Amino acid sequence: MSEKVKELQLSPNEGWRNKRSQPTLPEVYRSIRIPKAGSWIKKFMAFAGPGYLVAVGYMDPGNWATDIAGGSLFGYTLLSVILLSNLMAILLQALAGKLGIVTGRDLAQACRDHYSKPVAMGLWILCELAIAACDLAEVIGSAIALNLLFGIPLIYGVIITALDVLVVLLLQNKGFRYIETLVIVLIITIGGCFAAEIFLSRPEIGGILKGFVPSSEIISNPTMLYIAIGILGATVMPHNLYLHSSIVQTRKYDNTIRGKREAIKYATWDSTIALFFALFINAAILIVSSATFHKAGMTEVAEINDAYQLLTPLLGTAMGSILFGVALLASGQNSTLTGTLAGQIVMEGFLNIRLPAWFRRLITRLIAIVPAVIVTALYGESGTAQLLILSQVILSLQLSFAVVPLIKFTSDQRKMGEFVNPLWLKILAWFVAAVIISLNVYLLFQTFLG
Repeated sequence: MSEKVKELQLSPNEGWRNKRSQPTLPEVYRSIRIPKAGSWIKKFMAFAGPGYLVAVGYMDPGNWATDIAGGSLFGYTLLSVILLSNLMAILLQALAGKLGIVTGRDLAQACRDHYSKPVAMGLWILCELAIAACDLAEVIGSAIALNLLFGIPLIYGVIITALDVLVVLLLQNKGFRYIETLVIVLIITIGGCFAAEIFLSRPEIGGILKGFVPSSEIISNPTMLYIAIGILGATVMPHNLYLHSSIVQTRKYDNTIRGKREAIKYATWDSTIALFFALFINAAILIVSSATFHKAGMTEVAEINDAYQLLTPLLGTAMGSILFGVALLASGQNSTLTGTLAGQIVMEGFLNIRLPAWFRRLITRLIAIVPAVIVTALYGESGTAQLLILSQVILSLQLSFAVVPLIKFTSDQRKMGEFVNPLWLKILAWFVAAVIISLNVYLLFQTFLG
C-alpha cells in the first residue's frame, strides 16, 4: 500500500452499536479553519481555545472552599494534592480530546452508541444531575460575589445570574472564537487578581516549594486526608470530559491519519497549558489562605464570605477583599458559560435530539436557579453554604460514570484504530480511575456517615 493511500485511509472507527449521528453544537462544528502551511506556532494558535473552556471547570467556585479550608488549616502542605489532581486532570482531558478527534463522537454520543438504551439513559440522568450541581455552585458563587462587592441580596444575585444565558447566545451566534476569547479574558482577570493577592500576602517561598512535595502526613492525619480528598473531588469535573470531546471538533482539521494525529497533538498541548493556569489559580487560593489565615492562627476559615471579610484587616488594605470578590465573580461567570455549553452537548449527545439553543440553556439555568432561590429565601447564607457542599458531593458521585467509559472507549482497538491507548497509558489511566473512585467513595462515606 502506497504512503499516499495510507495517509488517506481513516482509522477503523468500528465497534459501535449505532452509526455516528449528527454532531452536537452543529452551529460551530468544524467552523474554525486550520492553516495548511506555516509554522507550528501558527497551527497551535488555531487549535488553542477549547483547553481554556475546559480549564474553567477546574477553578470554579466549588473549588474555592476546599482550597481556603486547606490553606487555613494546614498551611502549604496540601499544595502537593492540588498538583496531583491537576496532573490527573491533564491525562483525562487529553483522552477526552483524543476520543472526539478520532471517532468524531463526543463522550455522550459514544456512550449512547456503545451501551444499551437503559444504560445510556441512566448515564444521561446522572450527567444532567452533575451539570445541575455544578451550575448550582457557579450560580451561588456569582451571587455571593455580587453580594460581597455590591451589597446585592443573595436571592437577587441568584436571579441576576440567569441573564448570562443571553451572553452565551449572543457570542455563539457571532462565532465560537468569541466565547473562547471571553473565557480567556476572564481567566486572565482571575489570574491577575490572585497574582496581586500573593504579592500583598507575602507568602514564604520555601514553604510553597516544600508544599508541592507530597507528605506522609496527608495520609496519617484524618482531617488532612478528608480535605485532600475534597480538593481532589472538587477538581476533576465530569462534565468537562463531555465538553472537551465535543468542542475540539470545532476545528476543521484534515480527516486523515496525519490530520488527526496533528489535531491530537495540538489539542493536548492546548488543554495541558490551560490546565497549568488552573493549577496556578487553585494553588494561589491555597497560598493566600495559608499566608494570611494560617499565619495569623485563624485555622477555622472555610467559607468564601469569611475569607472575603478577613482579607482586608489581615492584609491591611481593602484591595485584598476587592480583588478576591472580583476573581470570584469572574470565576462564577466563566463557569456558567461552559456549564451551559456542556448541558447542550450532553442532552443532544445522549438523546440525539435538537432543541433551540436558547431553550436548552434556559432549562439548564432553571434547574440550578430554582433550588438556589428556594434555599436562599428559606435559609439565607448558611443554606447556600450547605448547598455548595451538596453540589460537590453530587459531582463526586457522577465522576466515575464519566471516567470509566472514557478510558474504556479510548483503550478499544476497534473504536480507536491505530490511535488506541498504548499499554503504558492504559495502565496509568486505569490507575488514575481507581484512585479517583476510591477517594470519592471515601469522601461520600465520610460526608454521610463520618
